[in-house]
Formats: sequence, structure tokens, C-alpha cells
Amino acid sequence: MASSSGSPTLPVIVITGQSGAGKGTLIKRLLEQFPQLELAVSATTRAQRPGEEDGVHYYFISAEEFDRRLAAGEFLEYHEFSWGQRSGTLVSEIERVARDGKVCVLELETEGALTVGDRVPEAVTIFVTAPLPELQRRLWERATESAGEIGERLEVAREQLAVADRFDHVIENRDLDAASAELAGIVGGLLAPAATMPRR
Repeated sequence: MASSSGSPTLPVIVITGQSGAGKGTLIKRLLEQFPQLELAVSATTRAQRPGEEDGVHYYFISAEEFDRRLAAGEFLEYHEFSWGQRSGTLVSEIERVARDGKVCVLELETEGALTVGDRVPEAVTIFVTAPLPELQRRLWERATESAGEIGERLEVAREQLAVADRFDHVIENRDLDAASAELAGIVGGLLAPAATMPRR
């Protein structure tokens, strides 16, 4: 998203993948390694969980507020889950990170990541995957969702893998350290002064 001030355009790093593939852990490591990155905060209609802070983990808003902002064109992308919850990226959040001189990192659902890849020329999309049995084990260990929701996420995971080739990079997270190093290599190349953004 080009800067209105005419300053150089920064890349937008979009990371997605299957539920349980470990993208959240990989992003946490990435942010620790590269202080010039900042994770965009998504807006969501789901209930706030214990330990979560509004404006830090998510912007927790009502369904009515989500509708109003969506109608006003304030969302770059959004996703509606089968159980009714919605989450999305506010355009103002991307602009806020860029104004601070940081490189924006987005952690999105697959559909939203593809949307951003289409709408934002400077976006670089990265898909994180893992073997299906490992995904299932991680989802059960996380234990923040019902059995029905876990089943739905596993079915979605199969569908997501079918579109993995539409992303700029695919990382298979069989080993966390190896996957983390691969991601850091990709991002480090993007942040290098001589890096050239890919034409889309």
C-alpha cells in the first residue's frame, strides 16, 4: 500500500497456513529476530479470552461495529468462520505500521492472504504447512476449540493445501528450527537494502 507522503514503499509480509502448522510460533520468533517488523493487530468479533488484551492481541469489536466498518470500506480483507465469528485487517492498521517506519507482518487466513496478495502490490505471501497428523495433534493439544471446530479446521486444512502453489513461498514446518531459519532467510532477503520487490 503506497505511502501518501511519497516515502519509499515498504514490503508487507503476509504469513498464512493451516491451523496447527505453527505459523504463530514462527511469527513470534521472526519478530524477536527482526525488530524492524511489527505484527498488525486484527479486528475480531469473537469473545476475548483470558490473558488477551484489546488492541494488543486483537481489536475486539461487536458484530454491529464490524458491519459498519465493512460497509464503510475500512477492511483490507476479512474472513467469516462457519461458526459465525469474523476477523479482518483494517486498512488503518496497515497505514499505522507504515507511518511508524516498520515493516508490517500480517497473520491471516488463507483466503485473506490471497486477497492481500492481489490488492497490495508490495505484499509477499508465505504459506506454512505441516503433515496432517501433526496438525491434528497440535490442535488437540491447544484445546481452545471444540471437537467440532477442530474437525472443521482439519477439513479446511486439506482445502488450503490445494492452493499453496499460489503463494510466493511455501514452508513445511516439520522441524521448528529449520522452518524458522527458512522464514528468517526469506524475510532477511526482503529487508536487505539491495532487495528488489517481486513484480506481481
